[in-house]
Amino acid sequence: MLFLITANLSAQETEAYKKAKTEIEQTFGAFPSWFAAYPEHALPEAWELYKTLKGPKSSISSKNAELIQLAVASQIPCVYCVYFHRISAKAFGATDEEINEAIALGAETRHWSMILQGSGISFEEFKAEFDEAMKYMAEKEKK
Repeated sequence: MLFLITANLSAQETEAYKKAKTEIEQTFGAFPSWFAAYPEHALPEAWELYKTLKGPKSSISSKNAELIQLAVASQIPCVYCVYFHRISAKAFGATDEEINEAIALGAETRHWSMILQGSGISFEEFKAEFDEAMKYMAEKEKK
């Protein structure tokens, strides 16, 4: 009985892999090495996640998603991801100025993270100070 269940699951995994591979080829015009390097049994789920996050139900525009991913890729750093997301951001209409600003924003976040973490500032103290600052700025904006 166990053999039949295993054989049936293997057949289902194979079909799911073939379907994902076909969709990837139709999307990219080939089966890129980064997908080929992914474990076959997990590729269908990875492809579904990729499509879902970049799909029509996303609340973040494709351009902004690519700019976010570029900022993260720049900080990691990952030359593959930087290249992919820079070119993709441009394809979705990002200007050089927007690209540079996204990278600078990522760098600023990393900068302040280092200051806060390295200085040993209490998270509870930080939250209290920030909440007060936001409250002050909101009141100031009302005037």
